[in-house]
Amino acid sequence: MGFKLGDVRVADNEERDKSKFDWVAGRSDCSLPKVFKTLKLEVAEDVRGRNNMRPHDAPYAFSIEEKDNQFAVVLDAPDLHRSVTFCFEDHAIIVLDPSGNQMFEVTLTFTDDGKCRMKAKEENRESWQVRRMALEDLLFRIY
Repeated sequence: MGFKLGDVRVADNEERDKSKFDWVAGRSDCSLPKVFKTLKLEVAEDVRGRNNMRPHDAPYAFSIEEKDNQFAVVLDAPDLHRSVTFCFEDHAIIVLDPSGNQMFEVTLTFTDDGKCRMKAKEENRESWQVRRMALEDLLFRIY
């Protein structure tokens, strides 16, 4: 038995589909190790894209360095070596600026509508927003 929403009848099968949501699998996918791995792949894609935008004779390049439970996006230029580091910790993903100071931390929220959201600086964020917060200065304010 559906219910009437305005002049539109909402079907029972829509309600049943929502009740069959596999929240255990969804919550498992919303774990720090899985999100960190995905974040690393997305950052690598950002770095590839940014390197492709460099002028042919650009004296700088971007790369990724991995070590243990962290990875860093590195800017190499004459007389300049800077990086932003993403560290996997038990409770969060910590983002460090080029001086090694914490810029922000990323925690996860599994929402009531079954979405995995990153939380950084007290706001729910999409992955691209977290990556921009971490990398915009490094990738676009070179000197």
